[in-house]
Amino acid sequence: MKFFNLYSFFKGAALLSGVVLFPLSCTAQNHKNKVQYWLTKGDESVKLELQAPIRFVNNSNSLQNIEIDETQKFQYIDGFGYTLTGGSVEVINRLSPSKRKALLYELFGNDKNSISISYLRLSIGASDLDGEVFSYDDLPEGDTDVSLSKFSLAKDKALIVMLKEILTINPKIKIIAAPWSAPVWMKDNEKSKGGSLKPEFYSVYAQYLAKYIQEMKKESIVIDAITPQNEPLHPGNNPSLYMPSEQRGDFIKNHLGPVFKREGIKTKIVIYDHNCNKPEYAMDILKDPDAYQYIDGSAFHLYEGDISALSIVHKAFPKKNLYFTEQWTGAKGTFNEDFNWHTKNVIIGSMRNWSKTALEWNLANDSKYGPHTVGGCTECKGAITVSDSENFTRNVSYYIIAHASKFVPTGSQRIASTQTEKLSTVAFKTPEGKTVLIVQNGSPSDERFSIKFAGKTASVTIPGSSAATYIF
Repeated sequence: MKFFNLYSFFKGAALLSGVVLFPLSCTAQNHKNKVQYWLTKGDESVKLELQAPIRFVNNSNSLQNIEIDETQKFQYIDGFGYTLTGGSVEVINRLSPSKRKALLYELFGNDKNSISISYLRLSIGASDLDGEVFSYDDLPEGDTDVSLSKFSLAKDKALIVMLKEILTINPKIKIIAAPWSAPVWMKDNEKSKGGSLKPEFYSVYAQYLAKYIQEMKKESIVIDAITPQNEPLHPGNNPSLYMPSEQRGDFIKNHLGPVFKREGIKTKIVIYDHNCNKPEYAMDILKDPDAYQYIDGSAFHLYEGDISALSIVHKAFPKKNLYFTEQWTGAKGTFNEDFNWHTKNVIIGSMRNWSKTALEWNLANDSKYGPHTVGGCTECKGAITVSDSENFTRNVSYYIIAHASKFVPTGSQRIASTQTEKLSTVAFKTPEGKTVLIVQNGSPSDERFSIKFAGKTASVTIPGSSAATYIF
């Protein structure tokens, strides 16, 4: 398709009709002062819809200000997204080829019709949102495989195929991976649920994780980071593994770190990957200089605690990165409550507390909240619900992530923004030089405010219980 120059076309038409057009410099100036914004309301009457633009003016007003200061710069952003579980892959693959292709482009593309997901989390082996429990080295009861000669990614073949397709859509997408459990023959209870890693298998398990990274690389899939255990203090899931901080520290400093160093693996090691109520878990490990040298940072969820826990860890260890890697929306939640709570805490809260990522939990499931393992989550709601081969629904976490992922690409940097009693905010400068401001209104009533930036103000009204993303 060939595009023509609209300005030249209208200029020619104007000359014939005697109409005078504004010069391009004026147009550019008007564009510079224009603020585009996208809105989602908690009542679902508006979902990620582009609104009429507003404009910056030179005069001030008496409204409350949200002031943006681009001279105050904080962390760089790796991305926003979800966990691509085996269950997600299974249900997306139930779509017809055309619907499946369209959905993947909508999720991972970079055009006006896409939400531009830039970060994915994977499970190393099965998560509880796979249709069955498995590892990459499952054996008959009583057998062991210390040489990992039977290691195979075959159970993840469908996931690997989908990841390759996603990488053709967005070659720069970043991936973090986490195991829910070690192979059962490495565990003291020899079960997929609970139990701890036997000390005699620490070195073998380190090699198992290294082998996963190496085998994925052979498939042209680069794992940017791993956490050695998802939710290490929650042995009640299926699969799961209990790994307190002293075990994790020993495993990293004496086994995983040295294996990565010896084999030249550049994948980052990220610790904890559990709730904000126990930041001391991460700090206890980081206090050990022998472990510290191998660790890139710490990951958090928010099923317990407060998001400010990330800043506690940052203050104690400012050279280490922070990641927010999981938060679920459930079958019993309302759109209004989930959208506003997650936008305030997961998106805005994690970013204001130094996180490089903000990830919701499962990307997709079916209308019965499956697939899941026996004993896995029965109420976890994906960003997408696939109902049949031709139909899918966009759920609340789709819009939670989209308000950031669509506008804040990898490599953006958080900059300073003020907040008010009712308005939560976070601001970014993108690699292209655009400024992005996300605002969540925690009040049920409309709030009027001014965006104050570079000596200019733009007057805004944001509806009650809603969030908006402003770009200028």
